[in-house]
Amino acid sequence: MKKIKILIVLSALCFGMQGYSQDDLAQKSIDGMLQMAQGQIAALANAFDDAQLDWRPAPGIRSTGETILHVASANYYLAMKLGFPPPEGVDIMTMESITGRENIMKAYNASTVFIREKMKEIDSGSLGEEVDLGFAKMNRLSALLVVLEHTGEHKGQLIAYARSNGVTPPWSQSQ
Repeated sequence: MKKIKILIVLSALCFGMQGYSQDDLAQKSIDGMLQMAQGQIAALANAFDDAQLDWRPAPGIRSTGETILHVASANYYLAMKLGFPPPEGVDIMTMESITGRENIMKAYNASTVFIREKMKEIDSGSLGEEVDLGFAKMNRLSALLVVLEHTGEHKGQLIAYARSNGVTPPWSQSQ
């Protein structure tokens, strides 16, 4: 009888913990994937030389550095649409005009920390609520997926830029 009671208590604890641990499963899952994609963009950005950061595939198309800054700006924009204004001193409208590797990477890295911190602050119970991103209305979960998709889209663009410049993505190099 004592063993049955112990099993019941352990089962109740396990089920209770399972429900608790899945409370923010969406944010944790998206955060893990986003962290990986953001890290790959940073690694790729550091693989470009300074001249390649200014390279653009054609007139009127974002340069490598501008593309990295576009991702940074979008991180702040999407966070703003989710209810989190950018930090003081961050102007998303002029961010793509930042120059110099150190400044570009500082802006990009700050934006990645910001969006990931804000994603974690979103109550999982509010993921079904509608938000207006300016280009579409969707629920908060879908908006978080937009952050991930947008980052992945431009990671792919930067991979194409790298390959066009003879740069191998660091994670693709032979060990």
